[in-house]
Amino acid sequence: MPNSTYSQDLRLLLPEAVWLDPEHFLFAKQINSVDINNTNDSWQAYLNTLGLLAFEIWLQENLPDKVISRDITAIATAGNLKVDEFKFCTIATEHLLDEIVNIPQGVIENPEHSAHFYVLLEVLEEEQEVLIRGFLPYNQLFEIKINLELSINEGCYQLPLSLFNLEPNHLLFYQRHVQASEFALPVVENKVTQVSENLSKVVRTNTTKLSEWLQGVIDQAWQTIDSVSNPELSLAFNTRSVNAAIKKAKIIDFGVDLGNKKVTLLLNIFPDTQNHDTQDKISVSAQLYPMGGEKFLPHNIKLTLLSKAGKTLQEVSGRIQDNYIQLRTFKGEPGKRFSIQISLSDVSVKENFEF
Repeated sequence: MPNSTYSQDLRLLLPEAVWLDPEHFLFAKQINSVDINNTNDSWQAYLNTLGLLAFEIWLQENLPDKVISRDITAIATAGNLKVDEFKFCTIATEHLLDEIVNIPQGVIENPEHSAHFYVLLEVLEEEQEVLIRGFLPYNQLFEIKINLELSINEGCYQLPLSLFNLEPNHLLFYQRHVQASEFALPVVENKVTQVSENLSKVVRTNTTKLSEWLQGVIDQAWQTIDSVSNPELSLAFNTRSVNAAIKKAKIIDFGVDLGNKKVTLLLNIFPDTQNHDTQDKISVSAQLYPMGGEKFLPHNIKLTLLSKAGKTLQEVSGRIQDNYIQLRTFKGEPGKRFSIQISLSDVSVKENFEF
């Protein structure tokens, strides 16, 4: 009996390993040579690609009768695979020396990145192998996020490795014997679009082009400060904006499911004239204010700046009795895309922009 217990413990300490071939490294380099200019993003995307390929190999070996579809549209943040109706999100890391797992906020909070299972992969590039270190179902990961005060570092939640299921073969059991519907994911987009007709317009996928604002072309959805029904907004925004700028506001309505909570997103944009080495850059200041006669923002409302790939670049949360919150001023060249997301409870509204 002691030998049996030792054998089981040893098996758990030895994660599944997948060997990589030269073509896998070549593919990862080719994928990440396109549209990823930031060095840190490029390296993480490279690791994510290798991890995704390795996990796909592992699934193919263990589920040879299944069709596996790969999704690399958000590879700078994480990898995604689908087997039947099950969605897998792969989280790649170089090492787990401190047994702390960094999970990007976006893969939990953004509806488009939600998955039934989040799989942790340790990419050992020099050894040309990937270790499957564990996994968490979405419902467990979400409960951990809600119930534990997780620390956040550079846009990632930090979880101890001990919270993960260290036996990857349990994933195969779920896939073979459990229906995906039993692990239903929250369909946040549907919930938001059904809240009200006004909100369905807010969450549309149209992209607001800020360079056109400087030319006087502005979407009707964005209003002047004076037209927003809160007399304190204009004064507050003007006193905090010292640059000559284009200032527009948009009302975000979270609908009846959240008590008809409304907030106003204020944008202040202006040409970047401080750096003479670069031309045509646009600076953006984003602030969030309460509406509907409220003096303070809802507690724990979040204002998030996302990259084109969905990576969290900045995030600020409302505290008790915050009458406004704001992102640090940021800038970009015309054509570069980003998003600003406003989140309250389990509802998120995302505005897409292009400089």
